Amino acid sequence: MPKRPRRNHSPVFKANVALAAVRGEQTLTELAQQFDVHPNQIKQWSEEE
Repeated sequence: MPKRPRRNHSPVFKANVALAAVRGEQTLTELAQQFDVHPNQIKQWSEEE
């Protein structure tokens, strides 16, 4: 399986994902699948600032 190239997410994308996580309407796993990122990344973004 080839490695995926490193992705750089925009601050707007990070904010949208973090807000969705803070709302709590979906689990981190569901959000990770929806936004195609790792659940740990979502947790990190939602804890910033």
